Amino acid sequence: METVYCRFTVYFEDPYWIGLYERQESGRLSACKVTFGAQPKDYEVYEYLLKNWKRLRFGPGVEAAAAAPDCKNPKRLQRKIRQSLQGQGCGTKAQQAVAAQREQGKTERQLRTRQQRMQEKDRRFALHLAKKKEKHRGR
Repeated sequence: METVYCRFTVYFEDPYWIGLYERQESGRLSACKVTFGAQPKDYEVYEYLLKNWKRLRFGPGVEAAAAAPDCKNPKRLQRKIRQSLQGQGCGTKAQQAVAAQREQGKTERQLRTRQQRMQEKDRRFALHLAKKKEKHRGR
């Protein structure tokens, strides 16, 4: 059975509050970055995830080591939770996943603008030929 890990972290990155959703499945970690304005309440984050789940854009995954199963020692678990709450938000693997998503979006945007430019150029050329043909008037 395949194990899937998910984590949503909200942290402050001047001047905005950022939400980082990380999911790890089949040895690959992919991440999605959500920007909030003011500090969101817990119920606002939950409501946002429920309403916008289909619109979250996860980037291509990066290789990640399999996550270790949770420990059974309650004190160690509390220590782990306390350390994660004091931490800075996202890890380096998540940052790599977000960077990969940004690069993928950049290449898609470049392709899209290049196609639009070519279409506009073709349209103008067709218009130029039509004007030229109209001026000729069969002479």
